[in-house]
Amino acid sequence: MKIGLYFGTFNPIHVGHLIIANHLAENSDIDQVWMVITPHNPLKKKANLLEDYHRLHMVHLATEKFDKIQPSDIEFKLAQPNYTINTLVHLEEKFPNHEFSLIMGEDNLESFNKWKNYEVILANYQIYVYPRISESMIPEAFQNHPKIKRVEAPIIELSSTFIRNNIKAGKNIQPMLNPKVWEYIDHNLFYKK
Repeated sequence: MKIGLYFGTFNPIHVGHLIIANHLAENSDIDQVWMVITPHNPLKKKANLLEDYHRLHMVHLATEKFDKIQPSDIEFKLAQPNYTINTLVHLEEKFPNHEFSLIMGEDNLESFNKWKNYEVILANYQIYVYPRISESMIPEAFQNHPKIKRVEAPIIELSSTFIRNNIKAGKNIQPMLNPKVWEYIDHNLFYKK
């Protein structure tokens, strides 16, 4: 089975994440997309991050009606901060019959050369890159690489930061979230301060 790994803090998961995951599950050779909830991205600050189990629960709520998309808490059990290469090695050992690939936004490709052991990832794993509206340049080494596959996917310019900021400002962001995720956030008063 070919598994596309979509890493993120999902703080919170929003419709943009689901649109991209579903598009790849339905319109590529990927059989399933695993939403890998990252406890701590080494390139991001941890200050505004909800507890791991809250973010995992929201991903469960958001994906429960999608047969080809499922949450993964695999990184909760690994050393922190989380490095993708370590997660990939762990997954290969745990699921030897699966073929793993990465899903990332074009904006992440810009800083991919800062990832730990990115050369090893590039040599051994297919990377599916979905488009973003971006002014910055993709490093030349990644532009026509045989392991990097650009996908024609809807361009979703929605971020978890935008959602958190709007909740804090008291704005209605319900259309941007799965209804159950919105209820969970609202009930627990997340992102209000």
